[in-house]
Amino acid sequence: MAKIKFGTSGWRAIIADEFTFANVRLATEAIGGYVRRRNHSPGLLVGYDTRFASEDFGQEVARVLSSQNIRVRLCSQAVPTPAVAFTVVQEKLDGAVNITASHNSGEYNGLKFSTPDGAPALPEVTTEIENAIVQLQASNWEFTSRPDDSLIRSVDIGPAYLRDLATKIDTKIIREANLSIAYDALHGSGAGYLDGFLQQENIPAMALHTNRDVYFGGHHPEPAGEQLGELKIAMQKNQVKLGLATDGDADRFGILDEGGEFIYPNELIAMLVDYLIESRGWRGGVARTVATTHLIDRVAKFHNREVLETPVGFKYIGEYIKEGRIILGGEESAGLSIRGHVPEKDGILACLLIAEMVASRGKSLKTQLNDLFLKLGPVYNRRLNVKLDPAISARVKQKVASDVREFYGRRVIAQNRLDGLKLLFDDESWVLMRPSGTEPVVRFYAESTSMEDLDSLLEYGKQWITET
Repeated sequence: MAKIKFGTSGWRAIIADEFTFANVRLATEAIGGYVRRRNHSPGLLVGYDTRFASEDFGQEVARVLSSQNIRVRLCSQAVPTPAVAFTVVQEKLDGAVNITASHNSGEYNGLKFSTPDGAPALPEVTTEIENAIVQLQASNWEFTSRPDDSLIRSVDIGPAYLRDLATKIDTKIIREANLSIAYDALHGSGAGYLDGFLQQENIPAMALHTNRDVYFGGHHPEPAGEQLGELKIAMQKNQVKLGLATDGDADRFGILDEGGEFIYPNELIAMLVDYLIESRGWRGGVARTVATTHLIDRVAKFHNREVLETPVGFKYIGEYIKEGRIILGGEESAGLSIRGHVPEKDGILACLLIAEMVASRGKSLKTQLNDLFLKLGPVYNRRLNVKLDPAISARVKQKVASDVREFYGRRVIAQNRLDGLKLLFDDESWVLMRPSGTEPVVRFYAESTSMEDLDSLLEYGKQWITET
């Protein structure tokens, strides 16, 4: 019997192993019950990405929900996660069920539940749903109810989302800068959205991998540097100044500077905070996850702004966005949103904000980053993943619970257990170890003021995790 557990961004599993129609029906039945306990006449949006059979899973979700007398708006095509979040809020729905495994490799699919505010469901919500699933499994529940097709309506959520996006981006600056842009959809559901937006705003751009490929070209649909080789080649061949990319469901972003150099999300988020404060004069704080760079803290301190730290998972940052307490919330895994937007990661918005920043400042991203380092001092941050096996898993649990006073010859001045174990040192460097909420790996993060020291911290961290 499969254990259906919601991680930092929904439930994900391998297709035809644990991610089956039977288990999707089971999870949907529990979600429907949760929603109906709060509204006797609810309406839900059902979305899906470009993965294998995602539209079929989406249709099955709609059937199960309709059998519970729930009004369903079923997306007519693959959609980005941020567009799902926007539609839930705009249409005042009771939430959404989205079939997506985001940036995971092609053998995975997933199911994500969003609440009426458009945000990913918080742990207290998913725990209630998980408990309901266990009860259904214990009763040997099977889907025998009759769906009500009259409650299912096909919808195109793209136009309204793109119109709203146009109110949050200074497209005139981008257009007048004659900035050459290339966009890589990585075969994900951002295709037709980001490139469609640029076309709608008369901003020329070349687009790559906008066709559906359930194998994602044999790569992970993650906009990290190692996955953007073809975008880099296209940029160099066509002398393009800025490369944009989104992941499988377009909630994450990846950026290549002129020449095809990858710029890390940590650095871009800090640069955007600085840009939004200076260009728009926005008042308010900034939120980041415990794994995200403290360069953001330096920017915030320079501008006399509050920094709020959360566990990993954008759902926690989304709470501050809903409150209007922050101007931007971001996480190192390439997720961000801004004040007045959805409390969900939006890779399309992020790409467009970065294009606006480059056009407005008239400088490459590398030059802007160097300017920021000159103003605040250099900060470098990276992470590595270690595959979990039973021995490593047990070792990680033991180390996270232990009292660590020294690491790699440095004195630990603070231990942070907000999510995993974060060790802070007196030279402003730090490390963090935590199990992933979406993949069978343990993540190790490190930050330092020099690349040489950062590499040493990462190498020692890997040994610390894998060796007894």
